[in-house]
Amino acid sequence: MKIIKDLPDKENYYMPAEYSPHYGCILIWPHRRDSWQNGAYKARQAFAELIKIISRSEKVIVCARYEDYDDARKALPDRVRVVEMSSDDSWARDVAPTFVTNGTEIRGIDWGFNAWGGLHDGLYFPWDKDNKMARKLCDLLDKDCYDQRDFVLEGGSIHTDGEGTLLTTEECLLGRGRNPDMSKQEIEEKLCRCLGVKKIIWLKRGIYHDETNGHIDNICAFVSPGEAVLAWTDDKNDPQYEISAECLEILESAVDAKGRRIKVHKLPLPSPVHITAEECMGLDDMDGEPTRIPGERLAASYVNFYISNKDVIVPQFGDENDKKAVEILSRLFPTRTVTGLSGSRDILIGGGNIHCITQQIPKWQEASV
Repeated sequence: MKIIKDLPDKENYYMPAEYSPHYGCILIWPHRRDSWQNGAYKARQAFAELIKIISRSEKVIVCARYEDYDDARKALPDRVRVVEMSSDDSWARDVAPTFVTNGTEIRGIDWGFNAWGGLHDGLYFPWDKDNKMARKLCDLLDKDCYDQRDFVLEGGSIHTDGEGTLLTTEECLLGRGRNPDMSKQEIEEKLCRCLGVKKIIWLKRGIYHDETNGHIDNICAFVSPGEAVLAWTDDKNDPQYEISAECLEILESAVDAKGRRIKVHKLPLPSPVHITAEECMGLDDMDGEPTRIPGERLAASYVNFYISNKDVIVPQFGDENDKKAVEILSRLFPTRTVTGLSGSRDILIGGGNIHCITQQIPKWQEASV
């Protein structure tokens, strides 16, 4: 593996869309007891269910700590690769590399990671193991790696159509906890040069009460070039209504890098999801303080889905809109099977959902599944 100091645009590398062909997917076996209830027992069941679906059509690599390796190996199909790798938590989307391609080969980008805000408003400390994972994974895959550790960025904060357009939020990327010494223009230039994009559409905010400071992958995602889904509620008394309406206005007035108007599909949100006292009791404290409070609203959204080669796996919350979300996504992904994941709530308690715990590896010329 070679560590590259130049920027990806120098050799025409770009970030492909998630719906482009994959070689595989990376996940991290859950272990943190203040994130995952009852010693991560229920979360591991949900992860295993998700991994079995993804592995039907692409390779899956699961990173597990030394002490969790045997548990992960026993729980997962033989076709899944389990590797020993230390981590601070299990959010592969944000700590694994962002992969870019030149059309025939792939490379990884190693961004800086500071647990969603560092000492300003980060969610845990230390985060040094997570900050090393991107480079370790490039080494594991024998892929060259762009050193961008001086720029703090999580994979869940960006979404691309693979044709030059990127979605993100001001709430996240312009927050004080990431790159406070950079202007919006400087951040735009960095993203364009690293990800091969020409147009960035900035939404203002993400899902209400999202503790990642409004990651894009919980509120809006491209489903094809020129088309996106947006998390939506018709309840004007819900704080999310104003946020989603603001996003809709921005999207409908924007054009992408190809000059197309964005066709927006509203993806209804579930009724507000609140953590129960029983669920809180299953979580360890962090530094003597609880990580969740009974009744706290969780950032539940159907937009937090994962697109594999043959499937789309979407969260389910035991809500009347579960079925509607599957139906809408089935229309938008007619060549894939859309499947609801029943254990999504057990992932959500940790703070994110399906998209947050996965990171796709694009297919390259010599790769086979």
